Amino acid sequence: MHPFHPSYVFTVLVQLFPYIGVTLLMMLGTVIFGGAIGILLAKAKIKRRIVPRAIAEVYTYLTRCVPSIIMLFIVYYGVPALLLQFGININNFNKGVFVITAFSILFASNLGEVFRAAYLAVDPGQREAAVCSGLSEFQAFYRIILPQAAVHALPNFSNMLVNLMKEGALAYSIGLIDVMGEGNLLIGRNQGSYTLETYLGMAIIYWALTYVIELIFGKLEKNLSKGKKHATSVA
Repeated sequence: MHPFHPSYVFTVLVQLFPYIGVTLLMMLGTVIFGGAIGILLAKAKIKRRIVPRAIAEVYTYLTRCVPSIIMLFIVYYGVPALLLQFGININNFNKGVFVITAFSILFASNLGEVFRAAYLAVDPGQREAAVCSGLSEFQAFYRIILPQAAVHALPNFSNMLVNLMKEGALAYSIGLIDVMGEGNLLIGRNQGSYTLETYLGMAIIYWALTYVIELIFGKLEKNLSKGKKHATSVA
């Protein structure tokens, strides 16, 4: 075991920096597709129609019970094998597609609950007052409901984004080279040397990304809180 070399942490940071984009791209793709599914789930539960609500409830229950690593393996190994039975070969797809698909499925169930709770947290009387004052349903939602619901949703959404970033490190288990994947490759190339320094470098990157996420959402929440007060006064 060689002595600890703090200076090598900076070498690791330089080598891992280009792969931050891969990590962020996986997060962005998951938020987009998972968010779209989450909106549909929240809408199905809010509208209270029996069939869509039942489908949404079953989807949420099943996906929230599956660990991330298992869902990732099911999507990466199971889906191609299933589609191959129908003559469809997706084995040559980019690994990022499988990562985004797996985490979108999981992300959507939790995000749907966040959207639903945020919408229900807004007094329905405000929508009625806005419509009575001459606004259309869309204008009432966009100008009155959405800013207030966003304030309720942002703290949970921020926490979910941080958790998504950390769980996204599991993508290296199927060979995706992101921050975690490249870090493990560095350890392998160094034949196990500088392991602590490498993991410290990765930890610093994840700490920095977490700080940036919390800073951005903190400012968003502050700005939207002002909008919420204005929307309340208008209603």
